[in-house]
This record gives sequence, structure tokens and C-alpha cells, in this order.
Amino acid sequence: MARKRHRRSPDHFAREAKRRGNPARSIFKLEEIDRRWNLLSSGDRVLELGCAPGSWTQYAIQRVGPDGRIVGYDLKPLEISLPENAEIRQGDVFAIDAAEFSYRLDVLLSDMAPSTMGHAQTDALRSAALAERALELAAQLLKPGGNVVVKVLEGASVPQIVSDMRRRYLKVEQLRPQATRKRSTEIFLVGLGKKAGVV
Repeated sequence: MARKRHRRSPDHFAREAKRRGNPARSIFKLEEIDRRWNLLSSGDRVLELGCAPGSWTQYAIQRVGPDGRIVGYDLKPLEISLPENAEIRQGDVFAIDAAEFSYRLDVLLSDMAPSTMGHAQTDALRSAALAERALELAAQLLKPGGNVVVKVLEGASVPQIVSDMRRRYLKVEQLRPQATRKRSTEIFLVGLGKKAGVV
């Protein structure tokens, strides 16, 4: 009889992140996504939305290497040191102008989350609005073949978001990473291979 595989305790991820010097457990979520779909490569140009407290930035900058570049946005400042090819901008994602970028991106990452109110439907709708904004920027800024990852809370808007992504990307996947807290309703939508000429 096969032995049951036990998922690691959520506390394991928090302890491991602290041991490794990462500001949050979320690094393991991006690590799992990247491991599954080889999302990031050396030299990639990346836009990261909702980058505070910086765990995803730390992971991504290692993956893209010194020839890559990361621009991160968040309403909060980052309190960690990063290499020169990682630029952090404090601001609202809805105020980002695509014209700020003189180049096309290889990857867009969004770990954005709304300030939750405790009302599941409202929180899901606010999360969906952030995910849709991330995908709008991806449509404007990603080069053909580029990849996108967006976090969203489960809710009635998710099927439509997935449908829209399938129109723009060669492959769309959904994942609830192992490091996700048990009570969380977050999932990650992954768009692989942006189609050329699709608006």
C-alpha cells in the first residue's frame, strides 16, 4: 500500500523563509511556479506588481541574473537591499503608464492583494480588479512569447479572467501552491506564451 504524502505544515514555510533571510513565505510560491513552468530565465526583463515585502523580488533577481532587470511596484516601500538591476517604485498600479517602459517585458508577476474587509464576495471582486489590471498591463507590455503570473482570490470573476487569458496566451494554468495558508482562498493564474497580435 502506497504511503500518503503529507503536505508540509504552513509553519514550515515561515520558518524556512526566516532561516534563508527572506522577508516572507511567499518566496516558496513563486519558486514552485517557476519550477513547474520554467517561468524566469537569465537576462529576462520583469515587471513585478505588489512587490513588498520583497521575497518574490529576491527570488526573481537571482533567476534573471546580472543581465536581467526587474522593476517592482508597491504602495509600500521595500526595506531590503537589492542589486542595481532591481528598481523599486512606490506607487499605485492603476497609475502606471505603459509609456514609462521603453522596452518590452519577458515576464509580468503580480502578487497584489486587496486590503480585505472580511466579506468574501467583496474581497474577491477587489482582488479580481487587481488581477485584471495586471493582465491589462501584461497585454500592453509583454513581448510575444512572454509569461504572466497573477494572484487572485477565488470568486465569481475567476472563470471570465481565465477565459480572457486563454484568448491571449498559448497555455493557461491554475495553481494553489503548497506554501499557501490553509484558510486562504488565493490561487495563481499562469499565462504562458503570449500570442502575437492579440489585443
